[in-house]
Amino acid sequence: LDFKDVLIRPKRSTLTSRKEVTLARTIHHKWSKREWTGVPLVVANMDTVGTFEMAKVFAKHQCMVAIHKHYSVEQWKQFADESPDVVPYVAVSAGTGKRDLAKVDEILAACPSVSTICLDVANGYSEAFVGVVKQVRAKHPNHTIIAGNVVTNEMTEELILNGADVVKVGIGPGSVCTTRKQTGVGYPQLSAVIECADAAHGLGGHIIADGGITCPGDAAKAFGAGADYIMCGGMFAGHDEAAGEFVERNGRGYKLFYGMSSSTAMDKHAGGVAEYRSSEGKTVEVPYKGPVEPTILDLLGGLRSACTYVGASTLKEMKVRTTFIRVTQQLNPVFGTHDLGKQK
Repeated sequence: LDFKDVLIRPKRSTLTSRKEVTLARTIHHKWSKREWTGVPLVVANMDTVGTFEMAKVFAKHQCMVAIHKHYSVEQWKQFADESPDVVPYVAVSAGTGKRDLAKVDEILAACPSVSTICLDVANGYSEAFVGVVKQVRAKHPNHTIIAGNVVTNEMTEELILNGADVVKVGIGPGSVCTTRKQTGVGYPQLSAVIECADAAHGLGGHIIADGGITCPGDAAKAFGAGADYIMCGGMFAGHDEAAGEFVERNGRGYKLFYGMSSSTAMDKHAGGVAEYRSSEGKTVEVPYKGPVEPTILDLLGGLRSACTYVGASTLKEMKVRTTFIRVTQQLNPVFGTHDLGKQK
């Protein structure tokens, strides 16, 4: 099942207003023993959206940003010194390379208040990745570790048993990911979230539903399926706080947005696409959207409304209050995506 295949069945509710819904929750992490309190919405660790500028806005709403891995140690130190109130809502990101992992050590030494590490690879099924998670856990026993990406129960369990507090779930659902097209590999995102959440929670771990969320309704379905956090990238592209080249065409502004396995990203960070592999991401121009604040409020407002429809007074209750019904159509298609209110 994917987000497009279901709707959430409404249920009797005692709530009288969306204001009564609490989106913030406190999550107790298995290995780090840390508690994190906030709204479990995470901006993806992509060049264009995982920025310090984005973090400063999201922290006001107690939401998190996984900062992309291409900032220098000096830039991290400056950010931590200038914005100490934002630091609890950021994660430092890395792949599995020795240079990445050494840089994480340097950043954590320079910014001791940073408490979350995001270990991110496209294919979380390799033994080498499990080894890196184990290694980072041994080196940083008191830091919360996010690790992924996977889409099945056995690998979710493997990562948690080897030191991950939170497992990132999703292969191929992202708006600028072409892994499914290039490889034929993937898993319907809603089914993956249901399966991996069940596996993680059985071991005292947690999951992030990463990718495929196109609107507040998809976010509500992810939480209803058992996700503890959700991660989005494309929803926040095109805003002032996002990086990406700004271009103007026919009087309209656009910002560049690209996948981290795209030829654009590899040209920028790896000197091009190696001849033994192919690009598994695409580059798009996203219409310029202005400040990200209205998009955040729209997403959080939709989540509150979803909670009132199923009688959940907190986001954590969504899972036990959600029943999915399979559908063949999500929306009335008469006017398509035409909405003058969204163009303001």
